[in-house]
Amino acid sequence: GQRLRGLLGDAFGAHPAVGDIRGRGLFQAIELVQDTGSKTPFPPTLKLHARIRDEAMARGLMVYAMGGTIDGQHGDHIMLAPPFNVTEAELSAITHRLADAVQAALAGLPATRVPA
Repeated sequence: GQRLRGLLGDAFGAHPAVGDIRGRGLFQAIELVQDTGSKTPFPPTLKLHARIRDEAMARGLMVYAMGGTIDGQHGDHIMLAPPFNVTEAELSAITHRLADAVQAALAGLPATRVPA
């Protein structure tokens, strides 16, 4: 769990669309926000969580994508739950694939919505 959390921190700690990384053990999640300072979520109509899920699946990574995590409508989270016998190499691959999926999903958003 600590290794996964460290890899996620390296990949997303300073990411302009990641408002938080949280979890326990191998059950970890990233929260996607339009503004990291105010933690303003992306508009629910964008369905960013679903875009990331689809991009992750295209890369061979299954994630738990959730929308409406703030109030039933707003908020996007991506959760990871690899098996307990996951290897270091697999954790690295998970993190890289998720980073690529997030980047691809954000690139597909209207230009006015993508964080700087």
